[in-house]
Amino acid sequence: QVQLVESGGGSVQAGGSLRLSCAASGYRYSRYCMGWFRQAPGKEREEVAAIYTGGGSTYYADSVKGRFTISQDNAKNTLYLQMNSLKPEDTAMYYCAADCPPWVDPSQVLRVADFGYWGQGTQVTVSS
Repeated sequence: QVQLVESGGGSVQAGGSLRLSCAASGYRYSRYCMGWFRQAPGKEREEVAAIYTGGGSTYYADSVKGRFTISQDNAKNTLYLQMNSLKPEDTAMYYCAADCPPWVDPSQVLRVADFGYWGQGTQVTVSS
């Protein structure tokens, strides 16, 4: 059974930084891509960043480009999201997602339905 466990969320002031981690277990096959989504109260879940697990391709939402960095440590089966220069509008529950099909392009925006596995989420709150 695949499990994704996020950690690293918290409360910070605007301009601060956080690093989210997503520990993955239970994988038998290539994950192909993994990503981070976020959902603020009353809003739809949106993709923040994604990475092709074979190396190279990444995607960032326009709202986080230049501030967030997605990375992975395949040896540890862990996905990261370094978030710098945080803004109040980054406040949301952040979710790790994994296992998108090989015909999607992880360098382009992906949908919630493109991912097969999800973590439970970690809350990020940014105060002004």
